[in-house]
Amino acid sequence: MDEDATVQKRGRSKGKVTALALAIAAVVGGAAAFAVLGTSATSTPPHDFAATNRPEITTHSAPTASTTATPTTRPAGPGFDAGKVTAVGDSVMLDYQDPLQASIPGIDVNAAVSRQWAEGEWILQVLKDEGQLGADVIVGLGTNGPITDTDFDNMMAILGGASLVVFVNVHVDRPWQDPNNVVLANGAARYPNVVIADWATLAAANPQWFGPDGTHLAIDGPGADALASLIASTLAKG
Repeated sequence: MDEDATVQKRGRSKGKVTALALAIAAVVGGAAAFAVLGTSATSTPPHDFAATNRPEITTHSAPTASTTATPTTRPAGPGFDAGKVTAVGDSVMLDYQDPLQASIPGIDVNAAVSRQWAEGEWILQVLKDEGQLGADVIVGLGTNGPITDTDFDNMMAILGGASLVVFVNVHVDRPWQDPNNVVLANGAARYPNVVIADWATLAAANPQWFGPDGTHLAIDGPGADALASLIASTLAKG
């Protein structure tokens, strides 16, 4: 879906949300710029992110004491930072970023408008390669286009060593909503370190939380608080 229509309504989130920065690298005497995504939810991002065109990975971290309060249920594998939580998502995650950070102290959030599944995979892989990926991972993707069982397996090839992965299922006024949620549910059944935060059910029961597009929430509003609370409780239960 077209996420640009929601950017104005969330203008005040610009100062507190860190999106992916564009990196410009010289290639054969010229400059090549990589744009995170197109403006349409149906646009497909490149699956091959060349090293010279990769945007800088930046996250927004909440204040923390010594360690994150969220427990992990399994030992983390190589490339995962035990005691740390990482969240990667699309523009819906921007709507609830602040209450999520309040609910999970120390969490690192990396969310952006129009982000699709393939870009989320790439970000998670880079964070893992750099030793910056939390042992507990929250994935809030699938709003902007269809996903498949293969997409899920590709994501879990990166996240298989995580202590716990919480996938937030989707509530979006598009035909891929239900098929995507089936993919997520089936994926959770195949991987023992995966759980689902069932946003679709909670959202369907509370249409008053949503803006005109039926997908986005008032920033830091009651729906955003409810979604952040759902994710935090799902993570805590493991």
